[in-house]
Amino acid sequence: MKSFIVLAVFVAAAVAAPAVVGGPDSTAQILRYDSNNIGVDGYSYGFETSNGISQQEEGQLVNAGSENAAIAVRGQFSYTGPDGQQYTVTYVADENGFQPQGAHLPQVA
Repeated sequence: MKSFIVLAVFVAAAVAAPAVVGGPDSTAQILRYDSNNIGVDGYSYGFETSNGISQQEEGQLVNAGSENAAIAVRGQFSYTGPDGQQYTVTYVADENGFQPQGAHLPQVA
């Protein structure tokens, strides 16, 4: 389970990679930030920036009280690529691993 969360954090960090000093991302502003820490049962958050990056995510505790207790996460993030296109990735991270989907990602047969 910890590896799922770690992978989700790496994906989020890659999307929010440091901006080139003086580049368009260096002046980006946070337009929206919502956070709802429900407590031990789950959470949700979302944000949007002026440079076209956005992310929404929610997590729920599943199998509470058992040795198989875990957090199941669902979310999506979007960003504008270097080619000017908008990219969106939706994902689930649960006991089956990190499962991203996006029109630009290769499909597993």
